Amino acid sequence: MMAAAADGLGSIAIDTTQLNMSVTDPSAWATAMNNLGMVPVGLPGQQLVSDSICVPGFDPGLNMMTGITPINPMMPGLGLVPPPPPTEVAVIKEIIHCKSCTLFPQNPNLPPPSTRERPPGCKTVFVGGLPENATEEIIQEVFEQCGDITAIRKSKKNFCHIRFAEEFMVDKAIYLSGYRMRLGSSTDKKDSGRLHVDFAQARDDFYEWECKQRMRAREERHRRKLEEDRLRPPSPPAIMHYSEHEATLLAEKLKDDSKFSEAITVLLSWIERGEVNRRSANQFYSMVQSANSHVRRLMNEKATHEQEMEEAKENFKNALTGILTQFEQIVAVFNASTRQKAWDHFSKAQRKNIDIWRKHSEELRNAQSEQLMGIRREEEMEMSDDENCDSPTKKMRVDESALAAQAYALKEENDSLRWQLDAYRNEVELLKQEKEQLFRTEDNLTKDQQLRFLQQTMQGMQQQLLTIQEELNNKKSELEQAKEEQSHTQALLKVLQEQFKGTKELVETNGHSHEDANEVNVLTVALVNQDRENNIEKRSQGLKSEKEALLIGIISTFLHVHPFGANIEYLWSYMQQLDSKISASEIEMLLMRLPRMFKQEFTGVGATLEKRWKLCAFEGIKTT
Repeated sequence: MMAAAADGLGSIAIDTTQLNMSVTDPSAWATAMNNLGMVPVGLPGQQLVSDSICVPGFDPGLNMMTGITPINPMMPGLGLVPPPPPTEVAVIKEIIHCKSCTLFPQNPNLPPPSTRERPPGCKTVFVGGLPENATEEIIQEVFEQCGDITAIRKSKKNFCHIRFAEEFMVDKAIYLSGYRMRLGSSTDKKDSGRLHVDFAQARDDFYEWECKQRMRAREERHRRKLEEDRLRPPSPPAIMHYSEHEATLLAEKLKDDSKFSEAITVLLSWIERGEVNRRSANQFYSMVQSANSHVRRLMNEKATHEQEMEEAKENFKNALTGILTQFEQIVAVFNASTRQKAWDHFSKAQRKNIDIWRKHSEELRNAQSEQLMGIRREEEMEMSDDENCDSPTKKMRVDESALAAQAYALKEENDSLRWQLDAYRNEVELLKQEKEQLFRTEDNLTKDQQLRFLQQTMQGMQQQLLTIQEELNNKKSELEQAKEEQSHTQALLKVLQEQFKGTKELVETNGHSHEDANEVNVLTVALVNQDRENNIEKRSQGLKSEKEALLIGIISTFLHVHPFGANIEYLWSYMQQLDSKISASEIEMLLMRLPRMFKQEFTGVGATLEKRWKLCAFEGIKTT
């Protein structure tokens, strides 16, 4: 559409030249404006041009009579606003009609309006020289044809700032710079003004431009990083740290032909890191020796590859010889067919084809034969270099080199054998040291076990002695109590006998009744029972407080749940959950004070000897 519009404008310009009305001529410019029914503006002192110069038969009101609106080059959709033309082409501006105003171009003889340097990312223009009566709606009507307007900031004076949605719309707005704007058909100064459109520097435009630049920079950095990552060589595999376990695994890998290349890099890294010391020198020496053992294998592989190459050369030469013989046979067939006996029977086209085929086969045969001869010449030269040495000095040199090679090979073999012997010696010494350490550790272990067993037996014997001493003390205390009871009963018996004698005498003298005697007997029995109760109270003085009674109840319940008994540590750990201040010695003393309720037994043999407490109160009840 824009191209068509530009072509239309160009055709209009051509028509004006045909009518001898040059745009650069002021008189022609005034005539054109007069024909449009408008007063020429911007031409001071210029009078109206006579009608004889005007276009004949032109009706100024033709467009209003026919209802055809004048063409507006700024109308969106038509896109008649051409892009800025090249500098060498003259700019031709036309009159622009809007609903509320009309825009007249400036005089072409005048210099074009100047503009400032375009700021980066500019989307805002400065519009000056507006008519005083111009409103924001009129400004939007004129400039919205350049593109979408996002904001209009109009000043009280005759200028405003217009911000567009895209940057290319600013170029269309700059195109209107220099136009004279007239509101309606009024000739008042407040309704006209010369527009000056220029680039404006806005913070929003610069911020958006910076954001776009940063986004492009990020994309460029990301692209470069991806390219660098793609071109970067792959990182080498990670090498583990040295340890005895890893060294043994690496020694096994060095012996394996398939893992040798990987293992040798690890060995090289360890040596370069400085992992070799006095302790690991023998191990590293054995690994170096394993690496050296692969030299012979590599030489053998090289020899096998050379042999395969020689066999391949021989096979290639034989195949080439067979191909050459077949070419010779084909050429012989062509030569036989070109003889007169067979040649006369072929047609002209057949003879031509046979001749072409023969020449082509001869060329290929010659090329193959030259290649085969070149191979044979190379072999002869090698044979001459190796065997055909006529001068004795060359023979002596060959013999010396052979002897030197044999001596070097023997020396290397001797060195490798010596290194192997040293390695075996080191391994034997290491095995001896390990064996001695094992024996020492075994002896130490047996001695430690014996000492522990003796210590445990001593502790068991000491515990048995302590228990025996405690039992002896208990027996002594029981014996003393029994003696005290016996003496007390004897004294009581004497008192009773004396009382009985006294009562008998009283009965005999006073002649009391039998009831008095019974009362005396009841009194004696009550005294005996009271004595027994006192003895029982003396025996039960072991419980000093209510806390001890509570502990006895808890311990009895715990040991009743454990019929096989429990050691003092287990019992103390359970009691400590209830009372954190109690100690194992207090519990043990409490148990020892009640031998009829708790008894101590020893279980196990030797190192497993253990002292346990059991509840025996129910056994005493059963026996009674």
